[in-house]
Amino acid sequence: MKGIEHIGIAVKNLEIAIPLYEKLLNTGCYKTEEVVSEQVRTAFFQTGPSKVELLGSLTKDGVINRFIEKNGEGIHHIAFEVDDIYAEMERLKNEGFTLINPEPKRGADNKLICFVHPKTTGGVLVELCQEIRG
Repeated sequence: MKGIEHIGIAVKNLEIAIPLYEKLLNTGCYKTEEVVSEQVRTAFFQTGPSKVELLGSLTKDGVINRFIEKNGEGIHHIAFEVDDIYAEMERLKNEGFTLINPEPKRGADNKLICFVHPKTTGGVLVELCQEIRG
């Protein structure tokens, strides 16, 4: 793993959260994007070499709304950048970790993504990210 790519934060309302985080981080939101396959709308902030990703649900029964109902707003996941997501997924499976999705999916910010189940990571939802090349 190359390092922390971003930290995902679940929010109830992106229209309220974006200006709040712009003030907090002293930087503008550089991109918003919908990822329909994940039922999420995202907003990104560059903070040094890493990013903050705000996550808002597109639907009432979406995964982010379910997370907020159970845990409240806050940190949802930590994402690590990898060079080869397929090799990293195989390595983690061989180390005994459970992957939530068997194949990488297209995520926000031009990334292939895969999540590692928090039951096998000490309660932390971990995301693997690889820049889509070509």
